[in-house]
Amino acid sequence: MRDPVTGFDYPDAWVSRCTDKEKRLLAEQGLAVLTASGTALIRGFTTGTTAAAAAKAAVLALAGPVCSVRIHIPCGLFVDVPVHGNAGIARCTKFSGDYPSDVTAGIEFIATAFPARDGITLQFGEGIGRFSRDTVRYRKDDPAVSPSAYACITSSIEEAQKEMGLPGVRVTIRIPRGAEVAGQTLNPRVGVDGGISVLGTTGLVEPWDDHLTESTVARIAATNDPVLTTGRIGLRYSRLLFPDRDVILIGGKIGESLAAAHGNVVLSGLPALILKFISPKILEGTGYRTVEELSVSPAFKETMKTSLAEFKTMRPDVRVVLLNRDGTILGET
Repeated sequence: MRDPVTGFDYPDAWVSRCTDKEKRLLAEQGLAVLTASGTALIRGFTTGTTAAAAAKAAVLALAGPVCSVRIHIPCGLFVDVPVHGNAGIARCTKFSGDYPSDVTAGIEFIATAFPARDGITLQFGEGIGRFSRDTVRYRKDDPAVSPSAYACITSSIEEAQKEMGLPGVRVTIRIPRGAEVAGQTLNPRVGVDGGISVLGTTGLVEPWDDHLTESTVARIAATNDPVLTTGRIGLRYSRLLFPDRDVILIGGKIGESLAAAHGNVVLSGLPALILKFISPKILEGTGYRTVEELSVSPAFKETMKTSLAEFKTMRPDVRVVLLNRDGTILGET
């Protein structure tokens, strides 16, 4: 059995231990993650998928009640998302799956749609954060909506627009409790004010809890010369850089993963998580709030070089490869 989201081939022993046929089917479909014990943990929906569902439902609700919409999420899967829509207004509650620490679980997204003369106009209202300053990828006052989430939302609106035969449509999305929940996220620290971010590289939330950590560690321990990567972009490019090796997505579990790894270990991915792990005080005295901001400053090259050299001294058995978002190598040990 292969996970269609990550491409990981589940060991036969893991599959045989899963006696719940319904959850095993969800794992086959990519809607759950199979663990070493045979337990299947349900993936949730990202804020991007939730926003896309609310927006699509609002357009369809111009013609009457809507209770579910099908969304084509960024990883390529199609998912059916429950909604409550009527008279051009739709509500969608964020589903967190088996991820117990999701602070955005259960919050409601509300989308309102109006017919327009032509094209698609998308607006983001209350509860969706905005950047308080220019950053590497966003300008001040831009809504905190990632490119993959934005593309998912607009394509979902376009599908509904075509289904309704409308020449144009105007959609506004808001999150009434967004500002309240944002205080429990990293947004205030990275310069996003007034609400939460709308994100979603794959469209699905991974159930990163202790059970999944155990399974990830079991997979690492069973692999010779693993390539450990922290995120989806790292996963994509690490597979290209190391085509003959097992590339394992570990998220922020760097310490636990390195402890379980053996052989010629590679730690590969975008700089933020990795540099913060190998050099926890890297931002001190720089005046920057994030590693991403530091990465476009004149000081980054030398700071990165120093951090990598220090880590190589401490862990000569681990090769670190830092990647840019376009897959180019920024630095390595």
